[in-house]
Amino acid sequence: MPGTPTVVNDVMTRRVVALRTGAAFKDIVRTMQEWHVSALPVLDDGGHVVGVVSEADLLPKQEYSEGEVVRYGRAQHLAEVRKADAVTAGELMTAPAVAVTPDATLACAARAMARRRVKRLPVVAADGTLLGIVSRSDLLKVFLRDDPAIAEDVRREVVERLFGDAEAIRTEVRDGVVTLTGHVRDTALIPLAARLARAVAGVVDVHCALSGRPRHPDLDPDLPDPQRSAPA
Repeated sequence: MPGTPTVVNDVMTRRVVALRTGAAFKDIVRTMQEWHVSALPVLDDGGHVVGVVSEADLLPKQEYSEGEVVRYGRAQHLAEVRKADAVTAGELMTAPAVAVTPDATLACAARAMARRRVKRLPVVAADGTLLGIVSRSDLLKVFLRDDPAIAEDVRREVVERLFGDAEAIRTEVRDGVVTLTGHVRDTALIPLAARLARAVAGVVDVHCALSGRPRHPDLDPDLPDPQRSAPA
């Protein structure tokens, strides 16, 4: 993981249980209980992901019991009522499935989960075959990186690339929070340094205390004098 972009492939779970479209209702519930998951991908005969069955898809069976169907049989509830009558994964599943590819960034996967309000996403190959599952907890694994590894990445990927001399800038990391201190020649690069540091895998926050180098008129005649007032 150090030194490389962190993508779904780095954190996804590769051992995955999945359903066929013909899986029976009770088998779906039993599988969720045994694997301690709240959703399962559904595959066609070719192993392609065609949908996902979640606990939310199963609940209408309980919610719309026989005595409740008439009461809730209005247009806005018809989809739920139909799921209450469903008995197989193909009938119950939400389709098409929201999925990601293994090269998707963690930020992309997190946005997809947030927008679709799901807790996990199937990870699929270019042809739609199932490769794994990425969950919310998987996305958080990156924050388990230790501070020295994060500091080394910030020095190499941010400080050295932008400013060249890593020794002139102090990089400290504590509990994932990066602090950059020191003087740089080009102050226009300071905001970029903060943004790039924040993007390093495992960084929780960035405190950027970088500033311009003190001016020495005899040695740095090209640097502006911060003590000189601006002309009126």
